[in-house]
Amino acid sequence: MGSSTRKKKEKKKDFQKAKLKVGKAKAKPDNFTDTSFKAKSIVVNQQSLTTSAPSSSTQFAHYLSLASSSRSDTQRRDALSYLTTQLSSAPVDRPLPLPTSILLPKLLPLILDGSSSVRAQLQKFLRLLPASDIGDRAEFALLYIRAGMTHLAAEIRVDALAVLEWLLEVAQEDVVSCPGGWVKTLKSFMSMMGWASSSGSSKWSSASKASFGKAGKTFPRQLLVLTQFLKAGLIESENIREVKIGGTFPLVDVERHMIPMRSNAFAHLNLFGSSRDEEGEMYIDREDRQRVFQKLFQPAVEVGMANAKKEGGEAGRASAVLAKVLKEGMADYIEVDDTQ
Repeated sequence: MGSSTRKKKEKKKDFQKAKLKVGKAKAKPDNFTDTSFKAKSIVVNQQSLTTSAPSSSTQFAHYLSLASSSRSDTQRRDALSYLTTQLSSAPVDRPLPLPTSILLPKLLPLILDGSSSVRAQLQKFLRLLPASDIGDRAEFALLYIRAGMTHLAAEIRVDALAVLEWLLEVAQEDVVSCPGGWVKTLKSFMSMMGWASSSGSSKWSSASKASFGKAGKTFPRQLLVLTQFLKAGLIESENIREVKIGGTFPLVDVERHMIPMRSNAFAHLNLFGSSRDEEGEMYIDREDRQRVFQKLFQPAVEVGMANAKKEGGEAGRASAVLAKVLKEGMADYIEVDDTQ
């Protein structure tokens, strides 16, 4: 009897549900195996086993790659901040860790970056580059500047104008004389400011200005940057003006007979390149730029200036400055009839 009762209790025990008490851990099963362990070493992916630190040029190239290709806004901004710090802290006579021909193609697309902090950091970096290295790459820089000037986001358009201001400061002659630098950039201004002509009528449309949304707040700044651009293309520099006044009399047009200062002095002849249209042409001479401006853009600019003066305020003052530059730049222009 005793053995049978014990067997019944053991069988019944298998089907009984254990009562859990509050604050007490659940009992571990009989076949439980402890698999916990303590590591005594740290393993890092892509761990470097070299004893020497990477060179400054290697680090510079690494952060340049992060700034141009990282998907994180914060990482791109921090990488640009590192590059800016390296250039600003370096001695004046020390060459750049990487040539400008490598830096600009990597970083200029950031003009269209969606993060305002990245674009602001880019402007700080660009102002640290040697001005002598920028002129030959003005055509490439203008591609992204024009794309930013006609961007749908108002903040990107404003920052693109800031980059154009910097480019005019360091290489204004190259900006207005490179292929497409004069006509294409002026067309971007006309589209951005709503001064583009409407097809099929003689009236000037402001639809593009209205479609850009916040154009009213940035319109005075657009007028001022357009003024700087027209001043660079239509008004003679001080050096050329002094020569024409008679500083080297009886010599005439001395600068035309001297060794050219630019690297590709005969690029405007386009001897070996593909054929260019009127938009992509190089306008080396001031007279050519005056002719194209008078033919394609002067009526639109004059109508736009008149409307800006009616608005008054900052736009009215900026249009007055533009009118002064335009009057000075076109004062000595003599219209030539191309039909004859």
